[in-house]
Amino acid sequence: MKVVGFAGYSGSGKTTLVEQLIPALKLRGRRVSVVKHAHHSFDIDHPGKDTWRHREAGAFEVLAASPKRLVLMREFETLAEHSVHDLLAQLRADVDWVLVEGFKQSDLPKVEVWRQANAKPLRFHEDPHIVAIATDTPEALPASVHCTVLDLNGADDVAAWLVDNADRFEYRTPLSPT
Repeated sequence: MKVVGFAGYSGSGKTTLVEQLIPALKLRGRRVSVVKHAHHSFDIDHPGKDTWRHREAGAFEVLAASPKRLVLMREFETLAEHSVHDLLAQLRADVDWVLVEGFKQSDLPKVEVWRQANAKPLRFHEDPHIVAIATDTPEALPASVHCTVLDLNGADDVAAWLVDNADRFEYRTPLSPT
């Protein structure tokens, strides 16, 4: 499986780019999964629904399944940050691409998503895992950018670049500490 991260500040366009890349990669015959870093109290079920009621009653895990969908929710009694590698290990192995949104500190190869209008600094100087920058203002990038520059508004071109460079995104499970 190929794994690529998308890192950037809030409002940079990460979610929109990932959302647009999914169908662009699927049109190329690829099966796509997504791993997203979320804030502490995010929710996917809603008050009053069965899954919410079971979780609120104190279930450690709630697995909801239908012929079309499966969702596993797990509640932790204390806050626990999860490594992106632990989360990737929980995905099916028969997926072609995993798009990872967030986890900007990970050691995955990443595309930095950057908008000049956000007035946030670029991260590529401090992160050796950034292999490309997707931006809507390439002319605003410093001359010191020595990685691929992609059009943030051209998801089809970004998908083509990913497929053309697929070898560099082949996922290898990190060695366990001994």
